[in-house]
Amino acid sequence: MYEIARRTLTLATEPPGEVIVAVGLPVEEPTGEWSCPYRIDGLAGWEHERKVTGVDALQALELVLVMVRAALAGSPEFKEGLLRWDEEPGGRRAQTVHVSWDKNVDVAYIAFKSELVPGEAVRHETVDDIVLDYGDSGELLGVELLNATTLLPSELRV
Repeated sequence: MYEIARRTLTLATEPPGEVIVAVGLPVEEPTGEWSCPYRIDGLAGWEHERKVTGVDALQALELVLVMVRAALAGSPEFKEGLLRWDEEPGGRRAQTVHVSWDKNVDVAYIAFKSELVPGEAVRHETVDDIVLDYGDSGELLGVELLNATTLLPSELRV
């Protein structure tokens, strides 16, 4: 694989580990389709090269990025909150959030993890129509919007 992109994530385990994601150059297959190789090292079950196929090089590249994001987000390491992107330019980074909106009662919940365990939120702060849920170490787990029609950003409406 001729590598064109690489990112190293920190695996917050004891001792700390690394998850290395690499994406290769798309290549044309004998069938006329294009494939884009990728590799994820450091996640259980992913320590080998895989590829995604598309109708052209651009689609193969787009699909490989979707696949890598899905693989990382679906991993037990991500679900347990163990993956960290330590090289945050300017302290900012994209973060996956999980949004549920019950339009019947106009309440939305924005979770910063794919699954919250009952009782995991140990502290709640309410400000107007917003409830902030915090875990035992002080991390923000989610935000409940009690007037979602007004407060939920349009980008998060599903």
